[in-house]
Order: sequence, then structure tokens, then C-alpha cells
Amino acid sequence: MAEPDRHRIVRLRRRRSSRAIRRMTRETTLSPANLIYPIFVTRCGTGPINSMPGVSRVDIHGAVEVASRAAELGLAGVLLFGIPRSKAPGGQMACKADAVVPAAVRAIKKAGSNIAVITDVCLCSYTDTGHCGMLAEDGRGVDNDRTLPWLARMAQVHADSGADIVAPSAMMDHQVRALRQGLDSQDHSEVSIMSYSVKYASAFYGPFRDAADGSPRFGDRRTHQMDCCNAREALREAQQDIDEGADFLMVKPALAYLDVVRRIRERMEGIPLAAYNVSGEYAMVKAAAEAGLINEQAVVMEILHSIRRAGADLVITYHALDAARWLHHQA
Repeated sequence: MAEPDRHRIVRLRRRRSSRAIRRMTRETTLSPANLIYPIFVTRCGTGPINSMPGVSRVDIHGAVEVASRAAELGLAGVLLFGIPRSKAPGGQMACKADAVVPAAVRAIKKAGSNIAVITDVCLCSYTDTGHCGMLAEDGRGVDNDRTLPWLARMAQVHADSGADIVAPSAMMDHQVRALRQGLDSQDHSEVSIMSYSVKYASAFYGPFRDAADGSPRFGDRRTHQMDCCNAREALREAQQDIDEGADFLMVKPALAYLDVVRRIRERMEGIPLAAYNVSGEYAMVKAAAEAGLINEQAVVMEILHSIRRAGADLVITYHALDAARWLHHQA
């Protein structure tokens, strides 16, 4: 009997021969439960964000409505960023119980939205310098250790208001330990920490800084955010946060750092991993779609699948509401 011709037996195209077969053999899945939607909440200056078409600053009532919509679509959570009425040298408003984020958390929880409420913990939108923490006495950058108590206090206020998860984004050394100790000391041991463990000093943040009014008034953030040339360092940052009590890790931005997402996923299998598909990544897709250069839905879905394929369990993205609707229509 003649040997079978393997060139004729192995036909991988058979696995792609129909939509039903392609769905059956799909290695990476995406559902609304993988998505988190960021919300910019403020008591002043609501309305569309020019650099981020389709995204708006909302008041507390608007935040409740968006969170309710996200819950109805089955999203994993919403991530709240606060924009205060006024700023101060140390950003102390961020730590007050009547600040806009704690107020929005309470309102969302009172409305009964069945969705995880995550709060960003950083001082950049609250300081008059636009930096992520307290400045050193010589004014030459952020003082890491002076900043930690303020971040811990901010997280405690958010937890007091009902936040399910607090997300420190300041990239201060030992910020996770400071938050964990502070939360536990105030009977908030059930509140999780989603750490921006690997946050790069990226050019992709431009539209966000416009939206949150959080650009530094001088200098930059390269002394605390990571250098885009480094990947091994990301593993050390992630491991340190795990050791200090982080419940989730995050890589930010997503698309230019999918290799980092993959490295962390392979090294640290047992911890949930989020990737932040940031404002500049969003704005580029929107601009290309508005110019008629791409099919927005097809490109967004390809991007989100690529982030999941790299190893992210959760994707924080401004496309989340649209993507969830598209996924429901495809079901």
C-alpha cells in the first residue's frame, strides 16, 4: 500500500473553511466580561473631548448612567478618573471624602449597578504642577516617600466610598505596599489593588492628558515611569507589586508593549493581568476611521483580540462600550 502523501493530508485551510469552523477552532476569545471602560468624571467642564471622539467628560449623574450602560452590556468594570474644580500644590483635594471620585463611587453604588468600580489613585490631575506626587524640597522631581502616604489616604477614601478595586498609577516605588497596609488598617482588606505595575513614559498618553487636564507644567515623568526600551525591568516591577500585595497587574500602554504583556503572562501565570489600550491608541483608530482609511469595527476587534492573545485577561479601553455592542450582535 502506498505511503500517504502528507502534502495532501495536512491541509490547515480546512480549519478556516467556514465561519462556523473558524469559531470552533478559535484559540483566543473576547467577551464584554474582558473589558473595562474608563470614565472621566468632573463637577465642571463636562462635554465631548475633542482629542478623543466619542468620549466625554461627565458629571456624577452621567457617570452613574455610563456605569449602568456598561453593566447592562456585561462589562467587567469601569475605571474612574477625577477632574477637580481646582488644583493645589500637594493635590490634597484628591484625599477628601467629598471629592468627585468618592462622590461618583457612592452614586454608582447607590444606583445598584452590578459592575466592579475601579478608581485611579494618582495625584497628577489634582496637583497644580501636574506631577504624580509631592515634589521634592529642591523642586527637582517627585519625592517618592513623601507621596506614598497621600496615595494611601486617597485609596482609603475611595474604599470608604465603596470602591471595589483601587488602581495606583503614580509608579512610586512601594506604592502597593503603602496602599495595602493603609487599606488593611482601615478594615478594607476586601478591597483589591490593581496596580499599574508596568507603566511606560509613553507618547501615547497625549489625548488622556488633555481629557484629564493632567499634563506636567514642567519637566516630564521619566524619573518614575518606565523607559520604553526596557522589558526585563518590567518583570521586576511586576514581581515587586505581587510581593507587596497586588491582586491584579497592569501593563500600560498595550499595543506597543504586547511583548511585555506576553513576558509577564508567561512568568506570572497565577495573577490576573490587565492591559490599558490607551488614549493615543484609541485616537489613532478614530482618526483613521473618520478619514475613511479603515473599517473601525474590524480594526478595533482585531486590536482587542491581539491584546487578549498576548495574554491579558482584561483590557481597559475607550472602545469598550462599542466593542461590547458589536460582540452582542455577533453572538
